[in-house]
Amino acid sequence: MRVLAINPGSTSTKIAVYDDALPIFAKSIVHTPADLKQFAKVSDQYPFRLGLIHEALADAGIPMQFDAVIGRGSLAKPVHGGVYKVSPQMVKDAFDAEHQHACDLGCVLAYDVAEKIDGCQSYTADPGVVDELCDEARISGSPHCPRVCIWHALNQRATARKFAAGIGRKYEDLNLIICHLGGGISVAAHCHGKAIDANNALDGEGPFSPERAGTLPAAALVKLCYSGRFTEDQLLKRIAGHAGLEAHLGTTDVKEILHRIENGDKKAELVIDSMIFHTAKAIAAEGAVLFGDIDAILITGGMAHSEYIIERLKRRIAYLAPVYVFPGENEMEALASNAVMALRGEIEAQDY
Repeated sequence: MRVLAINPGSTSTKIAVYDDALPIFAKSIVHTPADLKQFAKVSDQYPFRLGLIHEALADAGIPMQFDAVIGRGSLAKPVHGGVYKVSPQMVKDAFDAEHQHACDLGCVLAYDVAEKIDGCQSYTADPGVVDELCDEARISGSPHCPRVCIWHALNQRATARKFAAGIGRKYEDLNLIICHLGGGISVAAHCHGKAIDANNALDGEGPFSPERAGTLPAAALVKLCYSGRFTEDQLLKRIAGHAGLEAHLGTTDVKEILHRIENGDKKAELVIDSMIFHTAKAIAAEGAVLFGDIDAILITGGMAHSEYIIERLKRRIAYLAPVYVFPGENEMEALASNAVMALRGEIEAQDY
């Protein structure tokens, strides 16, 4: 099965071609601020990114002959986990999504490419708005603010399946706590194949991260909103974008921050250790969600490459369950494997 995976991000469009599980081509097409400045909205970038995908495949000598094209899922509306066939309604909803993010273009680009190839199916899988929360998890302390989850569903679920296969078990038979350490940090309790609790890692819940503020003191935030110091857009960027490590230390580059720590920067050390502290606290909280019945804790994402972070995190959480580390985003592999499983009938592709 030949599959094209498309993963649009804020500053790049990643594409990869797989023959079954074997990657035969991969490219990250970088978009500079100047490239994107001409577009008023993320959705306006669609023809620009589509053209670059065709150009990259042509330059690599890869014919437009695929059994499936799968794009990263959008943030349009909550869905259950799994693989979905892309439909015209999904494309419309992606264009109209309230959370305008480059990932919204994933299903749109996949649909466009697949529609021009005979017998080719377009898919998306495990978007960041996968919602399988148990009823208790949805309630917050205010009826005006029900909890929602926006998390790294694609990588978390792919990591769970990889771990389960490695120990000869099924994901659906395990209780797992999974933490994705990326630009945002998401922590979820996976109970027999469903994430019954997960944080809103995009815009304000859970640990702070390189780019995001996480949970903030509510009264202080309300007072800041009415202080007159910031517009609504400016405040939202101080929750997601110019927050977390960026706000405290002026950079999201963890390698640079760790280099500062090696050179005696005590402020950098305190801030990183605080991020680890709050991440460990969030992981431990999911232990209560699972009644302490935890088969394993899985750590994934880009920051999982850091021994400094992993070792300090393990010290705080290893008492809960065995800890396993799967560094990296793994999104392209996850997309392709979902498409192959759907083509083979190993999992059912759902209608949107």
